[in-house]
Amino acid sequence: MKPCLKTLTFLFAGLVFIAGTGGIMPAFADSTDTVAQIDSGRTAWMLVSSALVLLMIPGLALFYAGMVRQKNMLNTILMSFIAMSVIGVEWILVGYNMVFGTSIGGLFGWSADGFALQNITWDSATNGVPTLVYVMFFGKFAIITPALISGAVVERMKFSVYVLFILLWSILVYNPLAHMVWGPGGWLLEKGVLDFAGGTVVHISSGFSALVLAWLFLKKRIGYPEDQMRPGSLFQTLLGAGLLWVGWFGFNAGSAIATSDDFMLRAGLAFTNTQIAASVAGLVWISIEYALHRKPTSIGLASGMVAGLVGITPGAGHVSPLAALIIGAVAAVVCFAAVIVKRRFSYDDALDVFGVHGIGGLWGALATGLFASVGTGHIGLFSGGDTTQFLLQLLGAITGIVYAIAGTVLIAFFVNKIIGLRVSLKQETLGLDLTQHGESSLTRI
Repeated sequence: MKPCLKTLTFLFAGLVFIAGTGGIMPAFADSTDTVAQIDSGRTAWMLVSSALVLLMIPGLALFYAGMVRQKNMLNTILMSFIAMSVIGVEWILVGYNMVFGTSIGGLFGWSADGFALQNITWDSATNGVPTLVYVMFFGKFAIITPALISGAVVERMKFSVYVLFILLWSILVYNPLAHMVWGPGGWLLEKGVLDFAGGTVVHISSGFSALVLAWLFLKKRIGYPEDQMRPGSLFQTLLGAGLLWVGWFGFNAGSAIATSDDFMLRAGLAFTNTQIAASVAGLVWISIEYALHRKPTSIGLASGMVAGLVGITPGAGHVSPLAALIIGAVAAVVCFAAVIVKRRFSYDDALDVFGVHGIGGLWGALATGLFASVGTGHIGLFSGGDTTQFLLQLLGAITGIVYAIAGTVLIAFFVNKIIGLRVSLKQETLGLDLTQHGESSLTRI
């Protein structure tokens, strides 16, 4: 105990020293000029949007956990919740700086004084809102993206290794890609690639990374696909889907912060398009199920809703409501097809992360190039006959796919060689709740 206390004493003393020299304390400059730059309405909406996007993490946890077997439900929920802590800290230390710092070759950002937000004063403003609110909003995107990947690796990946993987993946894959698309001086941003709320940055990157892990590294779960793997709680899945839908309004409409002139108008458009795409996609998905099997399912409705939300994300603030209707409907069709095709290729993406997020994000990115008509440098192919924006969207999508796959392969290869990604046969059989956490969600009488 004494060595431990001594170490903590030294750490505390070090922090006090740094704080005393101004190293980790915010600068208190004259805030009069900054207050004049703050738009109260915009700031209020960004605070609400940040909370809504964070709400998506519990929503995702319930959505995923309800679809796995009961012996793995707690582990699955924790895979989403742990991202809130791990990536929440990483984003503050280096993530925000890598995405929005001074661009280095258009590939990633970095500022010498940007570690742990030291270059941001408490009273600074960005796009009409306090900069720290801006930091928090985009930090939620950084959290949910690696959490999405967990759906492909549930029921067989070591929890400790998952934590290490999402940390490395966020630093080496997410942050550079987010800078390329959203960061000042980012390569794809400068080219004119559009990604309103994360089609490439969030969904393509997580979806294709999930495919790599499930297909190349973790392989199939024991008994898949021969054994029936009954969902633990479809009630949870539907509740999670509902929370995701609610949170997605902050995800998409909050992303209008990137526009400085027509913020509220663009937010209103994104809000409307989000509702439209999710509604029609859920309806189309269960209609396909009814046509094929005469049994529309709860998982089908939930999956369709999410597919529509994913599909509209890249162009939420760039397309018309009619285009959103088309994008949502097609998203349901292509994602449904991707889920069915999975069986043909015999890979075990347990919760269809690739089929819904990878394919849905790809469709949404390309659809933006087809239907863009609002606030862009180029009009979409179907909106005005101009191929320029579609080709730019294709460039952005290909870049996201290639970079995510390459980065994930490298990270997974080395982590697998050094530690191993998968739990043992015995642990998988007993369930990850018990073997990874010493807990159980099974009801005991």
